[in-house]
Amino acid sequence: MVNQQCTPARDVAPAPARRATAAVIDALIALACGLVAGAAAGVKVSDGVVELRPQSPTVWGLALGVAVGVSFVNHVLLTLAARASLGKVITGLRVVRASDGRRPGPLRLVGRWLFGFYWMILFVPLHLATDSDVEQQDAVGLRLVRRAIRS
Repeated sequence: MVNQQCTPARDVAPAPARRATAAVIDALIALACGLVAGAAAGVKVSDGVVELRPQSPTVWGLALGVAVGVSFVNHVLLTLAARASLGKVITGLRVVRASDGRRPGPLRLVGRWLFGFYWMILFVPLHLATDSDVEQQDAVGLRLVRRAIRS
């Protein structure tokens, strides 16, 4: 069998718009799951009347917990199994080690996931406020590349 290991020279860096689209899809999936879980926890049925109680801390705590949990499963566990989160699969991207283009390990994926929160909290608002040309960065020795089309 021929060694089909990807090398960094063969991997093609994705366009910034493709990276952003993958990130937005992943964020929307996590937020939607969190909101659905929170809404389900906040529903009260009495005398055949369905009432949503969004002021309850349980609703928001569950929503946040589910959103973070779905994000972890999507970005770490799914990427560990398939080399890509759902947003990356949809946009034709995958995550590889920057050094040799091989499959990333679980610790690096957790580090990349945590770096994503840091990036989202610190740099995204700064970029939007100043309208700068800052592009999303690769982190912890992993990088995002376009998926190869196999014939």
